[in-house]
Amino acid sequence: MADTLPHTFSIKLWPPSLPTRQALIERMTNNLSSKTIFTDKFGSLTKDQAMENAKRIEDIAFSTANLHYEREPDGDGGSAVQLYAKECSKLILEVLKKGPVAKAASIVPCETVFDISKGKRAFIEAEEAEELLKPLKEPGNGYTKICFSNRSFGLGAARVAEPILASLRDQLKVVDLSDFVAGRPEVEALEVMNIFSNALEGSVLSSLNLSDNALGEKGVRAFGTLLKSLSSLKELCLMNDGISKEAAQAVSELIPSTEKLRVLHFHNNMTGDEGAVAIAEVVKRSPLLENFRCSSTRVGSEGGVALSEALEQCTHMEKLDLRDNMFGTEAGVSLSKTLARFEHLTEVYLSYLNLEDEGAIAIANALKESASPIEVLEMAGNDITVEAASAIAACVAAKQELNKLILSENELKDDGCVQIAKSLEEDHLKLQYIDMSNNYIRRAGARALAQVVTKKEGFKLLNIDGNIISEEGVEEVKEILKKTPEVLGALDENDPDGEEEEEDEDEDEGNDELESKLKKLEVNEDD
Repeated sequence: MADTLPHTFSIKLWPPSLPTRQALIERMTNNLSSKTIFTDKFGSLTKDQAMENAKRIEDIAFSTANLHYEREPDGDGGSAVQLYAKECSKLILEVLKKGPVAKAASIVPCETVFDISKGKRAFIEAEEAEELLKPLKEPGNGYTKICFSNRSFGLGAARVAEPILASLRDQLKVVDLSDFVAGRPEVEALEVMNIFSNALEGSVLSSLNLSDNALGEKGVRAFGTLLKSLSSLKELCLMNDGISKEAAQAVSELIPSTEKLRVLHFHNNMTGDEGAVAIAEVVKRSPLLENFRCSSTRVGSEGGVALSEALEQCTHMEKLDLRDNMFGTEAGVSLSKTLARFEHLTEVYLSYLNLEDEGAIAIANALKESASPIEVLEMAGNDITVEAASAIAACVAAKQELNKLILSENELKDDGCVQIAKSLEEDHLKLQYIDMSNNYIRRAGARALAQVVTKKEGFKLLNIDGNIISEEGVEEVKEILKKTPEVLGALDENDPDGEEEEEDEDEDEGNDELESKLKKLEVNEDD
């Protein structure tokens, strides 16, 4: 008989099941309230006291062990189980030592959030840092999230913070260092960043915010030690950081582990096309990405195409914000191919991308065919005309979860507006916001939108300002909405005389065209 290899099994010991946790609570309740060596020495608790303390002990011990396990996710969890048991034993003894009147409150965990960002923006030096950061030095503190935003750290303060942060690296999950070196000379700011980076190296962070620090490439590399060491990062924010193409390339180089990344924000940087290509590499390595923001980053067609193609890997995408870039129609069409693949997209922000009709039609068609339950659709400022209205109307009609529709600063006019309004008439029970301001809309378009709004319970705001609605048209809209006048936005920028002027212009254009044709008319004596 041929030898056969034995089957191997991988058994995970962590986390314990809920019944196991409940059984442990019951055993600890018994240990705290029954006769044992320790209760003989320190006194026992009543059954109620014991039960409440046991629940809190188990909760604290589980949280501590779970943090430990997250640093060794590939193990079997054996060391986490040992720590879980050890913490329970230690806390039981602490409760008993306090005596039989010990209250459950005696072991209530400390606050988990440490935030010094409130109040006025200010510099912070060594002496103030010593006082301000004292809670972080308390033994057994439970802080998992720190926010140092809005306080500018000097070298002295950074050196005070360094050993404190190093001591917390195993428990911190969320670190917000946005705007924390404001007003400091570059040399000092970079050194402060280096200190914080080294102190937090090897931590188990799930979220890191380095926004509003004018990092540039030097700043990104100053945080290199930390960035390279992060293996569990789920959220990274680098907004308003002066992320140039060189800085973007540094980000791509220094963050090797993005498999767990779910949120990536790069708003308001000077990334440009070459930088966008580097960011696209990060996106490609982030298959679980759910929330991507790359707005106001000076990205043109080449970078837009690169980002669009990279996003194809991110099939879990829920929120996409690419506003205020220079994509143009080519990148718009490329993006449409990616949007068609998404099934979970709820918010899409595509305003001010120079999409024009071609890009807008491609995107509208893609979203219409996708399974994504769109709740927010923004396509303002894209030079969209009535030519794209039917595609947008069909898209909107298919998206019954729609809550907010923003199509302001386009050229849809009455015809386009009426088509889109009709697509919203049926159902769309969650619709609350429509913005069709600055679209050359006149009386007919405004009336069509107002009639839609009256059918939507819970509707909040209709913005049709900046159009050319006549005074009669405005009064008609107000009459339609007389039961809910609060939903109509301000009309301060509406030009009631614009309707007549546009009609006059149309007539003048017609006369000019006729005159031009008459000039070319040839008279033939033979006729």
